[in-house]
Amino acid sequence: MILPRLDPAEIQRVLAVAFAEDVGPGDITTEAIIPGDVPARARAVAREPGVIAGLPVFTAALRFGGHVVRVFESIDDGAAVLPSDPIAELHGPAAAILTAERIALNFLQRMSGVATTTARYVAAVAGTGARILDTRKTAPGMRLLDKYAVAAGGGRNHRLGLHDAVLIKDNHIRAAGSLASAVTLARRAVPADLPRFQVECDTLAQVDECLELGVEWIMLDNMSLDDLRAAVARTRGRAQLEASGGVNIDTVAAIAATGVDYISIGALTHSVIALDIGLDFL
Repeated sequence: MILPRLDPAEIQRVLAVAFAEDVGPGDITTEAIIPGDVPARARAVAREPGVIAGLPVFTAALRFGGHVVRVFESIDDGAAVLPSDPIAELHGPAAAILTAERIALNFLQRMSGVATTTARYVAAVAGTGARILDTRKTAPGMRLLDKYAVAAGGGRNHRLGLHDAVLIKDNHIRAAGSLASAVTLARRAVPADLPRFQVECDTLAQVDECLELGVEWIMLDNMSLDDLRAAVARTRGRAQLEASGGVNIDTVAAIAATGVDYISIGALTHSVIALDIGLDFL
C-alpha cells in the first residue's frame, strides 16, 4: 500500500499543540520519581483487531523535544492487527517515554480507529466498483492526519479543503438564485485546472440539469436507493456520481450496488472510536 506522505512539519505543529496542552511547564509526577538518565524498554501492543495508522506521529511524539528514543516498528501503517500483536518496541529514557506516552497513544489510537472504520466500509463494498471517500468532517487542526488514516484504511481522500476543488452545495445554489447561475459563476471565476468541479444535487431534476450543463462530478445528497439507481441510469457514464448523506455500515453495500462511483462518509472521521492499543514497560 502506497500512502500519502505526512509532512514532518505538520506533525511537529500538531505535536507542539498537544505537548503544550498536556505537559505544560512540566510532567510533575515523572520528574519527581524518575531520574532523566534511567533507561527503559517498552512495547506497544494491539488489544483488539484493527488497522494501524499513525506510526510516524507516534514515533515523532516519543522523540519530541529532542529525546533520543529508538522506535522499532513491528508493522507498517495500513497493516491489520489482532489482539496481542506487537506494533512497536521502544528503547530510551524512561522519563521521556512516560511523558510522551499518552500523547503518542492518543494519535496512534485515533488514527488507527479511523483506518479501522474505513477498512470496514471498504470491505463492505468490495466487488461493486464503488470507492469510499472521506469528507471535511475531521477533527479541527488534524485534517491531514485524519485523511492520512483514511488512506491507510483503504479509502480515498476527497477534497482537502475549500481551496482545492469546487463543490457547489445547496446553499450556494440558493444564494446564487439557481443551479445554472451557480455553475456559470463558478466556471467564470475559478481556474480551469482545478482537479474537480462538483455540484450537490437533492433531486433527479437537478441531476438532469447538471448533465445538460456538463458538470463532471455530481454529488447525490440523501437520495433513496431508487433515485440513486435512476441517477446512474440517466448519467450513463457522462459524470462521476457520488452518494452522500446518512451512510452507515448497514446501508453502504446497498448504496454501492446502485452503481455509483463514490460514497462519501463523514463517520469515517467525525465519530471515531479509538483502537485499543497498550504501551507497557518491559
